[in-house]
Amino acid sequence: MSTFDIVQGVIIALVVAVATYVAFRKLLPKTSTRAMARISASLNHEGRSAALRSLGRRLQPTAATGSCGDGCGSCGSCGPTPTVKTEAQPLHFKPRS
Repeated sequence: MSTFDIVQGVIIALVVAVATYVAFRKLLPKTSTRAMARISASLNHEGRSAALRSLGRRLQPTAATGSCGDGCGSCGSCGPTPTVKTEAQPLHFKPRS
């Protein structure tokens, strides 16, 4: 196995890992928030090194403030803005001459 094959495998593994992480965060937001909170809590214990505690604090998910701008969806009023309905305009076809 050559060095190129090893580097190629590592790069592909990183791309797949990042894509999986992004899909997990996008498709399962509540589950990913709970998982990140658990990981953060396990890293941010007393007796852990400063680097692990710092990583735990960075991974900690932001708490929903309850305002309409945070997009938490808990009150049901954070949906998309209603679209303005316009009247349908008929199509006018002109015959070719």
